[in-house]
Amino acid sequence: MPVSNSAQTGDTAALTEALAKDISSNLRVSMPGIIQSFDPGDDTRGPTCVVLPAIKGTKTDSDGNVTSEDYPLLVDVPMVFPRGGGVTLTFPIGEGDECLLVFSDRCIDFWWQSGGVQEAVDKRQHDLSDAFAIVGLQSGATKISNISTTAVQLRTDDGASFIELKQGGAVNIKSTLVTIDGDVQVNGAITSTGDQTAAGISQTGHVHGGVESGGSNTGEPQ
Repeated sequence: MPVSNSAQTGDTAALTEALAKDISSNLRVSMPGIIQSFDPGDDTRGPTCVVLPAIKGTKTDSDGNVTSEDYPLLVDVPMVFPRGGGVTLTFPIGEGDECLLVFSDRCIDFWWQSGGVQEAVDKRQHDLSDAFAIVGLQSGATKISNISTTAVQLRTDDGASFIELKQGGAVNIKSTLVTIDGDVQVNGAITSTGDQTAAGISQTGHVHGGVESGGSNTGEPQ
């Protein structure tokens, strides 16, 4: 008995849909991850981390039954820090930090080793082994609060300490201690609500010796 055109069309559509689902289910683009450990790198290699993908994958058995399963740990994942023009913003990476995993279209092995433009040593595409980690993603469980809407800030998560640049040019620093190693030049006035100490001598509490009436000079501050 010949198969009708409508039946053939239906079979083709079902086959196409199944093929599309199979391709998309194995296509990796991006997903959240959780940092398990961090390696700052050395003179020969850049910073990397071990990441647990935070979304479960699926597995289909021979009977078509679908179950969820954890992805394997991703090792030697290159870290992405904001960088350009000879400067880099770095920050400590801790276990449990959340990140965004982005999967390269092609194998990154030769590029990761040597930089520049390289051949794709392997034909794999969107593979779990070709991920980059961008730290900073926040789920509801790890979100920070009180984000400034008027300034760019480098801050602690609790907001207790920060350096901020506000619109209009003002720079504010809130910290328990600011230490500067190097000379400081100020082109403008300095206003302080507290004391200043130079070479162990208080500006507001020092005394002068050799005080005499008339036009004599006092001694050095003590």
